[in-house]
Amino acid sequence: MSENSETARVLVRPPIAWAVAVIAGFALDWLEPVPFVPDDLPAGLVGAVVFMLALALGIWAIDTMTRAGTNVPTNRPTTAIVESGPYRFTRNPIYIGMFGSLVGLAIAFDTPWPLVTLVPFALVIRYGVVAREEAYLERKFGQAYRDYRKRVRRWL
Repeated sequence: MSENSETARVLVRPPIAWAVAVIAGFALDWLEPVPFVPDDLPAGLVGAVVFMLALALGIWAIDTMTRAGTNVPTNRPTTAIVESGPYRFTRNPIYIGMFGSLVGLAIAFDTPWPLVTLVPFALVIRYGVVAREEAYLERKFGQAYRDYRKRVRRWL
């Protein structure tokens, strides 16, 4: 396989894994509603703010990658190591945005189930996606990626 066609070969596309986590969370809420937000907290507003901040982080990260001229989808080759925008602080801002969006949905809809589905989602992302992406980036970019990995944390 040529270097141009090689990808990280992740186990699942992250947006699909996120959608499964959201659907599973709301299905569990439908089966067994369990409110968890204190009554005096404006859950809808707080959850919406958390969700919008998470969404903004994801959009900023995607825009930064696009402006750098590299592919965002995990099934396409990476053409550059992006070190600007949110990638100055974390190597995985899109996934952090996805995690945060599940937290925001849980708060907004007053259900802990998206937090429960966040656990397997995070494990799939960490071991089925990020681990494969990191191995791929090290193979493709070598020392440049190792240097970036030393400067910037995986998460926060």
